[in-house]
Amino acid sequence: MDKQVFSRTLFEWYASSHRQLPWRGHPDPYAVWVSEAMLQQTRVDTVIPYFQRWMSQFPTIESLASADEQQVLNTWEGLGYYSRARNLRKAAILLRDKFAGRLPSSMAELRSLPGIGQYTAAAIASIAFGQDEAVLDGNVKRVLARVFNLEYPANSPSGEKLFWQLACELVPAGSAGDYNQAVMDLGAVVCTPRTPNCSQCPLKGFCEAQKFGIQDQRPVMIRKSPIPHYLVCAAVIRRDNRLLIARRPSKGLLGGMWEFPGGKVEPGETHQQALIREINEEMECSIEVDEQLGIYRHAYTHFRVTLHAYRCRIISGEPQALDASEIRWVKVNDLNDYPMGKIDRLISNDLQK
Repeated sequence: MDKQVFSRTLFEWYASSHRQLPWRGHPDPYAVWVSEAMLQQTRVDTVIPYFQRWMSQFPTIESLASADEQQVLNTWEGLGYYSRARNLRKAAILLRDKFAGRLPSSMAELRSLPGIGQYTAAAIASIAFGQDEAVLDGNVKRVLARVFNLEYPANSPSGEKLFWQLACELVPAGSAGDYNQAVMDLGAVVCTPRTPNCSQCPLKGFCEAQKFGIQDQRPVMIRKSPIPHYLVCAAVIRRDNRLLIARRPSKGLLGGMWEFPGGKVEPGETHQQALIREINEEMECSIEVDEQLGIYRHAYTHFRVTLHAYRCRIISGEPQALDASEIRWVKVNDLNDYPMGKIDRLISNDLQK
């Protein structure tokens, strides 16, 4: 296929059919960076209100660098993958201290910042700075796999290398930013994972997979093992008119977020036994488990959780922050001031009803 025809066809479609997004055409590269961080493994329609709120709260790199981590996590709450928010703040501090508060334009310097990998660096470099860099995300892989009928598994190391090579070959010199956005838009709104709208695709005349009627079989993916499911219990411990919450360590899953203490139910344990053991191990105090508050379910990237929350009370000892970075007794009406993951926010909401 003629690369110039490929890119020109995409440009013509993009000129009339591109999505209107609040970070497009924004004069500040910072907006592109924030949007790309938010869009990782998250749908555009979910990101838009979060992006607008973020830019209102932290309109500049300097304002983000000066913000408290809890304020940043509060603003991000609900988007998931909270390391993205922590890395944005860490990178903003570096940019303030070492780059005069500005994003660098080179791939090497961009990739030196926390949370910025090859894809994000290429997106910023091409869209914000006009660099001739290719991007490769799920949308781009799907378009390339179908148009070129690629049989290599897209989620294998060899397949990843092949896709990157092809993506780089197709980038038109001097127009990488628009080209990258065009191919990502095409994958998002036309060349979708299921039931792609092939009749409306500007590349239907080039698409090898569509020609053979196998577009639903591309991209080829290595089948992943079923994700594990964990049974978890949480203790809603009340003292007078306050509840006990714990802050998770800054590193790891839901780092820096607040939660109701608890943990996994081990084989052979009842919910009550698991809670009594977990609170004793984590906080060096003993509890009595009362009635169940609710059952909550959530799917993370690599596992699923079913959590049973119970009202509990301390019968001996004073809670200590052994596993948590800190613990606090908080009024029910103040729970919204503490950033939480999806399940703990659901518990918090039920407690405030």
